[in-house]
Amino acid sequence: MSSTGGRGRRGRQGQLNYWPGFVDALSTLLLAIVFLISVFMVGQFFLSRELSSRDTVLDRLNRQISELTDLLSLERSSRRSVQDNLNALQTTLQAAEADRARLQALVDSGGAAQERANELNTALDAQRQTATRAMSQVEILNQQIAAMRQQLAALEEALAASETRDKESQARIADLGSRLNIALAQRVQELARYRSDFFGRLRQILGNRQDVRIVGDRFVFQSEVLFPAGQAVLRPEASGEIDRIASALIEVEKEVPPDIPWVVRVDGHTDARPIATSQFPSNWALSSARAIAVVQALIARGVQPRHLVAAGFGEFQPLDPGTSEEAYARNRRIELKLTER
Repeated sequence: MSSTGGRGRRGRQGQLNYWPGFVDALSTLLLAIVFLISVFMVGQFFLSRELSSRDTVLDRLNRQISELTDLLSLERSSRRSVQDNLNALQTTLQAAEADRARLQALVDSGGAAQERANELNTALDAQRQTATRAMSQVEILNQQIAAMRQQLAALEEALAASETRDKESQARIADLGSRLNIALAQRVQELARYRSDFFGRLRQILGNRQDVRIVGDRFVFQSEVLFPAGQAVLRPEASGEIDRIASALIEVEKEVPPDIPWVVRVDGHTDARPIATSQFPSNWALSSARAIAVVQALIARGVQPRHLVAAGFGEFQPLDPGTSEEAYARNRRIELKLTER
């Protein structure tokens, strides 16, 4: 049997095999390490418990020290208060003893009445001094009241003068307002007269055309007279109409005084059918572009730009609320209105 084991350890070629011994040594070392770790953990556990108990005891001792400190502070405060009371009692006792000695001396000398008279005289002098100071203070107060009355009288005089000036100013403002209203009324009448003259000239120039109407204080042109459908470029045949309107405006500019603020407002209107093109994404854009085209054409013919205004109303100011072709045609229009700026 030993010969068989020897052959197993030596290997096939007769060499020694150290591996089983190495494994045994390594196992022994591992068991030793595990034992040491177990001992360390047990020691760590007991050490942590000991430290925890020490911390608990230390906290309890700290609380006891704090309570003792508070008690000591309270005792010191009580002792200080008792000492203060004792000092006060000693002072009072000394004063009482001094008074008793003084009274005893007065009784012994027989001058108690004289001492009392002297005390009364002293008190009377003090009262006289107090009365004198009070009279001085009353005199000062009377002087201050008199000064305040003078200031109040001056303030009342200033207030009365201010009220008088305010009434005069109000009267002048009312007078100026009435004059301004009269002047504005005169300007409005003059502007109305020039508006009437302007409309009269336009009637003479345009004649009795079916596609040009007068609605209130406005001249209304059908859009088809000036523009192709869905466009904002003036027709070539509209040049004559624009020329006649421009000539009438130029004559009005010569006659109206320069101090009257007036303008001719060119309003563009469309029908209610929507439009959405690359050039005109809405009826607002189309109506505004048409009004601007008319204004630019008038400026090109000599009308002053300061007397022109372009406005686009889209489809939101219809003359006819219907949905027929005739209603749509009436609502597609350009309006001219002479008005104040």
